[in-house]
Amino acid sequence: MLSTVQNPRFLLRQCRHFPPKRRRFHSSTPLFLSQPQTLASTDLSSSPPQSQILTIRDNLLNRRTTAVELAQLALTRLRITEPQIHSFISVSETVLREAEEIDGKIARNEELGPLAGVFVGVKDNICTADMPSTGGSRILENYRPPFDATAVKRVKDCGGIVVGKTNLDEFGMGSTTEGSAFQVTANPWDVSRVPGGSSGGSAAAVSARQCVVSLGSDTGGSVRQPASFCGVVGLKPTYGRVSRFGLMAYASSLDVIGCFGSSVADTGILLHAIAGYDRLDSTSSKHEVPNYTSQFMSISSLESKPLKGLRVGLIRETLDDGVDKAVVSSIVGAASHLEELGCTVTEVSLPSFSLGLPAYYILASSESSSNLSRYDGVRYGSQVGADRLNSLYGDSRAKGFGPEVKMRILMGTYALSAGYYDAYYKRAQQVRTLVQKSFKAALNENDILISPAAPSPAYSIGEKKNDPLAMYAGDIMTVNVNLAGLPALVLPCGFVEGGPAGLPVGLQMIGAAFDEEKLLKVGHIFEQMLKGYKFIPPLLADGIAC
Repeated sequence: MLSTVQNPRFLLRQCRHFPPKRRRFHSSTPLFLSQPQTLASTDLSSSPPQSQILTIRDNLLNRRTTAVELAQLALTRLRITEPQIHSFISVSETVLREAEEIDGKIARNEELGPLAGVFVGVKDNICTADMPSTGGSRILENYRPPFDATAVKRVKDCGGIVVGKTNLDEFGMGSTTEGSAFQVTANPWDVSRVPGGSSGGSAAAVSARQCVVSLGSDTGGSVRQPASFCGVVGLKPTYGRVSRFGLMAYASSLDVIGCFGSSVADTGILLHAIAGYDRLDSTSSKHEVPNYTSQFMSISSLESKPLKGLRVGLIRETLDDGVDKAVVSSIVGAASHLEELGCTVTEVSLPSFSLGLPAYYILASSESSSNLSRYDGVRYGSQVGADRLNSLYGDSRAKGFGPEVKMRILMGTYALSAGYYDAYYKRAQQVRTLVQKSFKAALNENDILISPAAPSPAYSIGEKKNDPLAMYAGDIMTVNVNLAGLPALVLPCGFVEGGPAGLPVGLQMIGAAFDEEKLLKVGHIFEQMLKGYKFIPPLLADGIAC
């Protein structure tokens, strides 16, 4: 894996240009290598994942069940699984009341919103009115916003029920969810492993079926890496597609609210509910939001090669040394599956790919040092009593912030300081431009790009907690997409050995700006045509209804 402190000359050597290389990805080996022979991964009778949202809607409208019954079932499952998973920092006290309101609308034959009766988890750095919104930090332990974030408001307007606030690395700074000030979330596939981060609580909650879908945030991969680790679908929209109003700022030029679901269809439906222009966010886009649900065709209506003519570029740098060999095998297998569906798959090179990671951490840390200055015990945050103002500021921040947040604030302040600005921040912005140009050139020649979502499967809790450079290197697959502001979809594509039932591997699909529609179409077809795999963790396979 690349380190953030590598010699610049080494990095430049890695940027040599490779011409596109066409190769067949079919082989005599199985589609996915290193598969554990388990119920979760080899159930040949398993059907493709179906939309839970559409199933819930159909059952409610046809009076086969009630919203209250669904709510009671969801809360029961949450009570059973939460002591092992620790996905939620807080759980809503109004779930049953909101479910009763939906049942009342059905009884009166009133129109239901597209998310009616759907239980939604919300990452705890996204504001919710009259509910705790801590950002995973002690400094906001007792904070209850007086308003909903725009994304949350739109979920509620569509009939969604917010079941609770999910755990995260403090202010989104981390890749394991071990950085939370409150608890460590476990991976439903193996509770001794991390769920990824920083949106680990949102990913684990969907994986354990504690909620139907969830909202997360993605600054450098915080939706996509946990989706890979937990075997769920994760979508990072184009920067500006979803309003950031009500999202606690980490790095404002990189932050995006994203979606988790157990199927591509559910993820797309949630995106459609929250996407669109918002006058409260000056960076939100006025691009028209297409009807994403039109892309979700049934498997019976698909042709033998439903993706014929689609040009797919496999990013060569994402298969280099430092990436787990079993992960590479799964991604090559996924490329083979895409070829079977009619795609033309070629290897492409992004010359600036290796430069993205150090540039990202300079830019993100610099922006966070500015954004987090508001948490001083006066404007925001818990206040520590002191005789002098400077002591109040310092003591409140020292007690309220965790070690990772303090380190990134110091890194960002240093990078922005006089005499170092040109050497670090300015140079990182120049690298960002190179990354954007590399992606633009590659997407001019290809419809989508693919890569692993992470260089390894989920690792053990505590394994990288004391080695920040190793943890940062795990973001190598995802940070470039944030620097370029592009959309990316991650969906499970196979398994590698590990844990009681194997560990899922995520395939990352990257598209052109505001082309989430194409990613959802390709992802849906890939998912529906993937035979013999059911991504349900052993926690549920062992007896909890899913």
